Amino acid sequence: MNVYAAPVRDLRFVLEELLAHRSLSLPGFEEATPDLVEAVLEEAAKLASDVWGPLNATGDRQGAKRHTDGSVNTPEGFAAAYQAYVEGGWNGIGVSEALGGQNLPEVLASAVQEMLHGANMALGLCPMLTAGAIEALAHHGSDALKATYLPKLVEGTWTGTMNLTESQAGSDLSQVRTRAVPENDHYRISGQKIYITWGEHDAAENIIHLVLARKPDAPEGNKGISLFLVPKFLVNEDGSLGERNDVTCASIEHKLGIHGSPTCTLSFGENGGAIGYLVGEEGRGLNHMFTMMNEARHKVGIQGIGVAERACQHAFAYALERRQGRAPKARGGAECSISDHLDVRRMLLSMRSRTDALRALALYCAAELDTARHAENDDTRRAAQARADILIPVVKSFSTDQAVDIASIGIQVHGGMGYVEETGAAQLLRDARIAPIYEGTNGIQALDLAGRKLQRDNGEALTALLHDVAATAEQLTANPALAALGSGLAAGLADLKAAQTLVLEQGLDPEKGADAVQAYATPFLTLAGHVLCAWQMGEAALKAHAAIQGGSDDPFYTAKMRSAEFAITQWLPVGRAQRAVIEAGMECLSEFEVY
Repeated sequence: MNVYAAPVRDLRFVLEELLAHRSLSLPGFEEATPDLVEAVLEEAAKLASDVWGPLNATGDRQGAKRHTDGSVNTPEGFAAAYQAYVEGGWNGIGVSEALGGQNLPEVLASAVQEMLHGANMALGLCPMLTAGAIEALAHHGSDALKATYLPKLVEGTWTGTMNLTESQAGSDLSQVRTRAVPENDHYRISGQKIYITWGEHDAAENIIHLVLARKPDAPEGNKGISLFLVPKFLVNEDGSLGERNDVTCASIEHKLGIHGSPTCTLSFGENGGAIGYLVGEEGRGLNHMFTMMNEARHKVGIQGIGVAERACQHAFAYALERRQGRAPKARGGAECSISDHLDVRRMLLSMRSRTDALRALALYCAAELDTARHAENDDTRRAAQARADILIPVVKSFSTDQAVDIASIGIQVHGGMGYVEETGAAQLLRDARIAPIYEGTNGIQALDLAGRKLQRDNGEALTALLHDVAATAEQLTANPALAALGSGLAAGLADLKAAQTLVLEQGLDPEKGADAVQAYATPFLTLAGHVLCAWQMGEAALKAHAAIQGGSDDPFYTAKMRSAEFAITQWLPVGRAQRAVIEAGMECLSEFEVY
């Protein structure tokens, strides 16, 4: 039952307002007409459903294979599917026209990315890393580097990677030891990087590695780290490919999931040093790399949502066809499919409601990124960026945690059949499990939100966002048919405000300070995720209710109403409990002895 249908209508439901009243009204997007948007969604759906989706199970079974010469073959069909993506111009969809892209809004590009990750997460990782490389190079590369490497990266003819982690460093990048020795107009790079996604493969003609390394005279710690561009094949002056650079795939990881994605250990400089080029300023490599990572964190959230959507489709299809037991008395008591059992319905509605909510929040964040990049007014751009900065750790962390849980519930819906590989449900859980670890673990995302983002402006950006949540709660409350949703959202909002006050106060406490932020960060992000997702489902309820009141009998809108009701009345209360967790204090953590 390993099938996938791109969720075009669900995406369109969220995109309509974001595009019409936000992204498409910005300067630079004049050619992105509604007809063009519709054509993009439909064509992306074909690529995702017909080309990428059928390879998901194949990639899981076959995996990537490394040969003795260090080359890596991707699973059957992957290289051709990637070329179909490149030939369709999809790699440059959200890239500016000045860089050779199609200059479409980020919110539309994110919708396309969700379809592709839902179709085939392992394959989707390849262009996701390339997008980050484009972002970093466009912001920090010299004119010469941009001219040589950006056109091919934007086309997708060449792919990109991010090389941060080393075996002794983990998440503490201040421990990076890879060396960069100056030599004429370039550097000789030597060292080893681990967990490099799509670090070696046969799907593109060149791979452009962005590598964190230190010059011999660099100081210890973060300030000694610089960023270097290291191509798999050197590039001649005329743009043609030259000799192979001194970069070798030493091994590929044997992983829990995403078997089709080659996760490599890369060795630089086994034969004299790999040739690399400085990107940006010396000693600011981490700053420059975070341009790439911030882009990637939002995309990892999108990735999780794509897998959650596929898990929903699997579970719904199985529940409708699997016949067992009798329907509830209210539905006649006859023999039925398991979709009639209320506990199964609870699982299905929980999966669907959460996926809808996560999608809406992630696309809302993408629309803020559009505003931050394209609005004419400086104050508008700054406010949008501040809001996106608050939302990105939530989108990354909350979406991926929820995706793992949604995929796990999908197995439960299948019962014993979910635990065997033939149905495909187990693969989705295995694949999704990496996403909470990618691009800074979710604990790091929580610290980013509760520490750096919240503390730097004393909660101003989050407070402004919560004003919009309050406005939605008031709209719901003013409508008698939706008043219960309004009161539920308002209660969650009150909990989040109280938690925000506590985290800010204790973060400034001279005794507790950073320890308090560490202790409260994850429950605070979890509470924020629940409230912000409930807010988006409140907006969905207003839209669906208006359609129904306008005379529509389309079951799609009724389903959206049920999804919104579940999110606010049954899912949000689970998140609201995090306020009590925070108010319980940190003593049990600080006094716990690990032995």
